[in-house]
Formats: sequence, structure tokens, C-alpha cells
Amino acid sequence: MLDLNLEANRCLVCKNARCKSACPISTDIPTVINLYKEGKIKEAGEILFNNNPLSAVCAIVCPHEDQCAGNCIRGIKGEPIQFYKIEEEISKKYLKDADFSNVPKNGKNIAIVGSGPAGLTVAFELAKKGYSVTVFEKNEQLGGILRYGIPEFRLPREIIDNLISILKNMGVKFKINATVGPILTLDKLFQDGYDSVFIGTGVWNPRRLDIKGESLGHVHYAIDYLRSPKNYDLGDNVVVIGAGNVAMDASRSAKHYDSKNVYVAYRRDFDSMTATKAEIHEAIEEGVDFMTYKAPIEIVNDGIILADTKKIVNEEGKTSLVTVEGSEKLFKCDSVLVAVSQVPRNTIVSNNKGLEVNNTGLIMTDNSGHTTRDGVFACGDVTHGAKTVIEAVVASKIVAASIDEYLK
Repeated sequence: MLDLNLEANRCLVCKNARCKSACPISTDIPTVINLYKEGKIKEAGEILFNNNPLSAVCAIVCPHEDQCAGNCIRGIKGEPIQFYKIEEEISKKYLKDADFSNVPKNGKNIAIVGSGPAGLTVAFELAKKGYSVTVFEKNEQLGGILRYGIPEFRLPREIIDNLISILKNMGVKFKINATVGPILTLDKLFQDGYDSVFIGTGVWNPRRLDIKGESLGHVHYAIDYLRSPKNYDLGDNVVVIGAGNVAMDASRSAKHYDSKNVYVAYRRDFDSMTATKAEIHEAIEEGVDFMTYKAPIEIVNDGIILADTKKIVNEEGKTSLVTVEGSEKLFKCDSVLVAVSQVPRNTIVSNNKGLEVNNTGLIMTDNSGHTTRDGVFACGDVTHGAKTVIEAVVASKIVAASIDEYLK
């Protein structure tokens, strides 16, 4: 068990802190560390929360090895300061007592579509400024990808529930089982008095492998599986195709829910995996096996046919990946989970005029989050594809300020 007081005292409290510079949202880590050492948890929590409303979440799910911990001066010759553990403790305590219920209203109404990281951040930022906010969520529970995409053993649901409770105390209203698009159109929202609409619906449609057998009964898309993993019977032997964070969460969830042998099959090597190093390491520690340089060829009733891949260098010195001819072999398994990225659902775009998307279906915006329809803003995964929670928070703070400026 890590002694957080000892960890805080190990911090050099650098004047030009590399950890702060490497943080996407520039968390003032030295100041927070000093307040923590002085026992000023509330003050430290205020700094964290005002800078990042989802600090309690980011403390758990951020790729720390690429950010604060990965740039800590202590880490050059020893172990880096695990600031994120301190941040988690401070943020959890702060959320239990935080109260913003007395913010005066400014008479403006905001509709937020989606209650994931982007939607919650925009809700916090605008509710603090006095806007009347209503969040529309198509699912029966709130939290978006935080609840339906990150396993509970990684992100305790109490954190999400506390964030939502604070928003409710601020006067934010939540409509569950409410899909904006075909019935509740953007026109209808504006007719009902909303002054601006924010879209933060994420990317929920799985990308297909486009190989034979993908619709067989033992094949599931990982992003769908993660919504309710306890309801699936995957059997003892599971193969996960892909090596991003969704693939890691799916493979770890399969182990967590009693599949004996879980394998991640990936066409490249570990260095090319898009999952965080921490998630890959934790998956290995939990017993997930990795099969690198393996490409899916076909899915059959008994399992999946995989082929070997290898790198080749052409005459110009460029490296490419090719499938080794004649290397196809059946890998027997009970279930296959496909985790090769996601794309947005087009429910809103296909049922509403004025919103332009790019060739991959992502909503087009300018740098401030303005879409091609006046009064409608967007950011997060629905505009840039699947990214980290902290990237969604950073973008959402910019867009919230843009909405505020637009309505003034």
C-alpha cells in the first residue's frame, strides 16, 4: 500500500515542473502537493476541480506514463512521484462535500446531448456560469463511456454518481432514455427555448473486421460487450482482436468474469499497440495472453483462423506489414471479441439539417467547437474519434467558453 504522505514528501516541488507541462490540462501539481502536505484537502480539491471537473476520473484513467509520472524529474534515476494517486484521494474527498447549489441563473437554456466526459464537463462549466442545463442521455443510466465503456473494477461507479449528484444540486436536469435526432430534433429543441445545443455523443458504432464469419453467434463487438459484460457467456477461451484501450478493457473484463484463457491477437508488435502501457501491463499481470504478428482471416464455428504477419522493407527503405502466405491456422476458441475502433452513430446527423460530417462520419467543427449549424456546438470523440478522457475535458472547456461567448 502506497503511503501518500511519504510520496508527497518525495516530491521536489519543481519551480518549472515538467509534470505540469506534460499534463494536457496543466494541473498545478506543485501547488496541490504543497496543500496536501499541509493537510488542506479542500483547498487542493478546489484547485483540481476548478481546473478539471473530472479530476477524480482522470486520476484513474489517464495515461500517466505519458504525462505527469512519465515526465517526473524523480523518474530519471528512480521511481517517479505517483501524483495521480494523491489526486485521486483529494478529488474523491472533495466530491463528497462539494456544493455549488447557490449559483444564480442567467436566464439562458442549454441542451447537452450525451452524458459522457464531454457532456458532463460542458454541463459543469456552463452551470457554474448560471446557465439552465438539460442533459439528454439515450441510455437508462448516466455517464456515457465512463459507465458503459470502462469496467467498474477500473472506475468505481461511486465517482460517476457523485459527479452527477453535484450537477443535480446545481440545478442541471437529466433526461434518460432520451434520444435526440429522429423525434426530438434540433429544430424542436430550439423551438422549446434552448439557446444553444452541445453534442457530445461519442463513438458507439463498432468498426467491422470485414472478414467472413463476423456475424456468427460467438462473435461480439467489444464496445457492445463492455456495456454489460456480466450478461455475456463467453466460455472459457476468448480471443480479442485489436490492441487499443477498448481491447484491453474487454480482455480484462473477460478474465474478471471468469473466462479461463483470454488472448489478444494483434497484427503488429507491442510497440505499435495504441493501449496505454499501464493497461497492457495490467492485462498481462491479470493473465491475459498476447499473440503478436497475427492477423484475422476468417471466423468459423470452432474459433478463428489467424495468419502470421511480418514486416518487410522495400527498396526505398519504407516498412510495411504483409501476411505470410500459407501460415493460416485455426485457433480454437469459444468466443471472439472484435475491438478495432469505433465510429459515430449518425442518428442526429441523418435526422437534422445543417450538420456536416467528414468522410468518416465525424461532426465537423472549427477550433472553438462551432458546427456548421448556427447555435450548435460539438467536441470530444464525436468530432475527433476515440480519444482519452482528459482530451475530451480539455476540448470541452474550450467549447463551453465558446458557447458562453456566443450567447453573450
